[in-house]
Amino acid sequence: MRETAIGIDIGGTFTKYGLVDIDGNMLMEGSMPTYSHRDIRSFLDALSKEIYAQLDAIDTSFEIKGIGIGAPNGNYYKGTIEHAPNLHWKGIVPFVDLFQEYFDLPMVLTNDANAAAIGEKVFGGAKDMNDFILVTLGTGLGSGFVTRGKLIYGHDGLAGELGHANVYPDGRQCNCGKRGCLETYASASGIKRTVFKLMATNNIESPLRTYTYETLSAKKITEMALGGDPLALEAYDYTSNILGLKLADAAAITSPEAIFLFGGLAKAGDIIVDATAKKFEEYLYPGLKGKIDIRLSELMDKNAAVLGASALVWSEIVQDESIKIPQQARVV
Repeated sequence: MRETAIGIDIGGTFTKYGLVDIDGNMLMEGSMPTYSHRDIRSFLDALSKEIYAQLDAIDTSFEIKGIGIGAPNGNYYKGTIEHAPNLHWKGIVPFVDLFQEYFDLPMVLTNDANAAAIGEKVFGGAKDMNDFILVTLGTGLGSGFVTRGKLIYGHDGLAGELGHANVYPDGRQCNCGKRGCLETYASASGIKRTVFKLMATNNIESPLRTYTYETLSAKKITEMALGGDPLALEAYDYTSNILGLKLADAAAITSPEAIFLFGGLAKAGDIIVDATAKKFEEYLYPGLKGKIDIRLSELMDKNAAVLGASALVWSEIVQDESIKIPQQARVV
């Protein structure tokens, strides 16, 4: 009988789920809207029905070892989603306790970036690494720090928020309430803000000038950069400079073997990797120069969100001794 894990990635717009085996093969996968469910009970009812229907349709014998969940503001120790700004469910949501009413299986929950980091460790480019950082460049900026084979969670389960490291104390307004956070510069929303700043302060000709703020997407900026558009390339250069600076700060603390970039902006490939790596080396503590690679995630072309969530099961519920995670995990 094939051993499998359910992986669930909760996003502000959509929730993705799948059944994954230990080799990373996806036996089933699907998605459903998140934002249309105004309360947690409605969401859980719909999600459980979809998963059960998909499982019933699988023509293979399998055993489910557990459920891994990646969620914004997910607290690893408590199994809660706490004050997620992009979800309707405000306050502290006891997600694992509630979901256990639908599935009598071991569960572990963490934030989406930490889940992606474990996915990189189990299925991606960090298989042979014990010290690395994964940075997700999506609507915001998430990060997962792995040191000596352990994810860093801090005393309260909320450590590793590189996206809210400060770039400029009086800089751009962030959704967290602070100003100048890294994610207001190095993210899908951040690069849009950068493009409009550049359009206001120089005369670079570009088709991007025909877009409004509402109609321009980070995906379009990336497409234009890959096509050689000078304004888009300037925006990526500005973004990479700031990202390289803050990654150098992070590296000085944890001394990783590599830093993996994942998410929408990372689809610019060498444009962002090369520029970020160059600035990273310039800003890096001298004792670390030449020792740390900036790489693209090896899960870029896969359903990485679900793979990462399912990897939590293999690394923590099914104890893989090569991945040593703090034993205080919220596994029930």
